[in-house]
Amino acid sequence: MTSTLPSGETLPQPVLNPPASVAVFLVATIDSGGEGVVREVLGSLAGLVRSVGFPSPDGGLGCVAGIGSRAWDRLFGGPRPAELHPFRELAGPRHHAPATPGDLFFHIKAARADLCFALAAELVRRLRGTVTVRDETQAFSYFDSRNVLGFVDGTENPVGQAAADAALVGEEDPGFSGGSYALVQKYLHDVDAWEALAVEAQEKVIGRTKLTNLELDAPGSHKDVNTVLGPDGSERKILRSAMPFGRPGHGEFGTYFVAYARTPAIPETMLRRMFLGGPDAGPDPLLDYSRAVTGSLFFVPPADFLKALPEG
Repeated sequence: MTSTLPSGETLPQPVLNPPASVAVFLVATIDSGGEGVVREVLGSLAGLVRSVGFPSPDGGLGCVAGIGSRAWDRLFGGPRPAELHPFRELAGPRHHAPATPGDLFFHIKAARADLCFALAAELVRRLRGTVTVRDETQAFSYFDSRNVLGFVDGTENPVGQAAADAALVGEEDPGFSGGSYALVQKYLHDVDAWEALAVEAQEKVIGRTKLTNLELDAPGSHKDVNTVLGPDGSERKILRSAMPFGRPGHGEFGTYFVAYARTPAIPETMLRRMFLGGPDAGPDPLLDYSRAVTGSLFFVPPADFLKALPEG
């Protein structure tokens, strides 16, 4: 299964852009009768991003917008993305991946916090009275691409054409080529319990060395459980966009996880291995220290879809 970097009619939203220094994540549900305003905001999103970001060309402001399964038919007529469905809750003997409400997803990112704040504030203002914000998380890059547990995150992300192949829908769903599926989860970490472990024990949980980020031979580790192989034995990739967040004064330390994927089947397979386990791997030992508190699935349509929305 191959893809090419989209051009022309299938320009993607900024899913493939490099990681940003700051992000704001918004998840909302659409109130009854709010569909018209939501369509207007989605249709004008590209122009709004340009307007907010224009005075700061080095700020790298961007925004990815996704739509949930239950909202799709409320907003648009015509066909649906082939694999769009509600997030599938997972309840294992020890760990739980909840499904939480979400019709709209905005991943706002930039090099500066003020740009993210300004765009988020304007989006919320325009949507006021038509949506209910279910989650708002302000995230940040941490040291050298590390999470709040102290390990480098996103090491295995594909780049270039490989990233497009992993994250963007291709000819298998031609009406939505250039789009992407976004699986979104928010995790809270038990930092006190984690820091009580020796570094060597932490490394066995993650499957990498903490200081140098070198891969370890650690069967059953977080890295091992999250490696999914295809029928030909090759690793199936997603584009991870995980960022730390936290409020130390409230004892809150977490990771906001977004998996952009050509098909949701790959991150969903990872989650099943993580939370339920299987004959060859799992459950993920990191879940003894990290708890999922949200779970949603969205389709990120191509940029040109938002410019010319189908009739509702």
